[in-house]
Amino acid sequence: MKIFYKFFPVLVGNLIYALIVKLFILPTSLMSSGTTGIALFMNHVFDIPVSLFILIFNLCMLIIGFLILGKTFAMTTIASTILYPVFLEFFNQCLGDYVITNNALLNTIFAGMGIGLALGIVIRSGASTGGMDIPPLLLHHYFRIPVSISLYVFDFIILSCQTLYNPMERLLYGILLILLTSVVLDKVLLMGTTRTEVKIISPRSQEIAKDILSNIDRGVTLLESKGGYSQQKQEVILTIISNRELPKIEKLIRQIDPDAFMVVSRVREVWGRGFSSKKQYQ
Repeated sequence: MKIFYKFFPVLVGNLIYALIVKLFILPTSLMSSGTTGIALFMNHVFDIPVSLFILIFNLCMLIIGFLILGKTFAMTTIASTILYPVFLEFFNQCLGDYVITNNALLNTIFAGMGIGLALGIVIRSGASTGGMDIPPLLLHHYFRIPVSISLYVFDFIILSCQTLYNPMERLLYGILLILLTSVVLDKVLLMGTTRTEVKIISPRSQEIAKDILSNIDRGVTLLESKGGYSQQKQEVILTIISNRELPKIEKLIRQIDPDAFMVVSRVREVWGRGFSSKKQYQ
């Protein structure tokens, strides 16, 4: 079951990725980055089938990654290396020339959202998508070049190659596609992990902390502080809650101390008891 739970998101992510490419990128010849973008260029220049080129390219990158980056990296990459081109060819055979829309803007928007979702599912499972993810890792391994910079440079080169036979307008769509993919990918990676941090300063801090523990069932931490103007020592209540619990805790605090000072901020990720692991009651 552990193997299934780890492999299933990789399967679903690559399935969605291949379907999005088939429905929104290939029918209108949108410009794309990564392995798909190289495959589109090779298909136009040498008439090599997109799915076949992706499979060969991914296998070559997998072998290089295995020789240089090690067996552990290769094991997390092998599934996507094979699944994506296989699913893409499957949808090519099943859907044929089926087209949802010829509107370039709609195709760009839905392609960016779909690819970002698919990549997010794969990466959240701890796997790699392979292909053009590997060259930046190799550059970082040998020359310590930041992976993010290498990725942007490679994306720019791949898009530039496609402008040789595409109007400049499609370059703009290609840039929009990459931006949408990045935004959705970030959202998917953080989905379900963002929380709300609340800091409360009040002379009735002990009473507020007790009510948070009993009524909202969230842990609290009491921090020692000193007022900058009054120089008086006071306690600051720190608690992490789910986003939906914010109105409830605000109401609770106002009932106890209407003049309490509250600072609310968004936390990108939380680990520990009550969040990434089960609560323990004593």
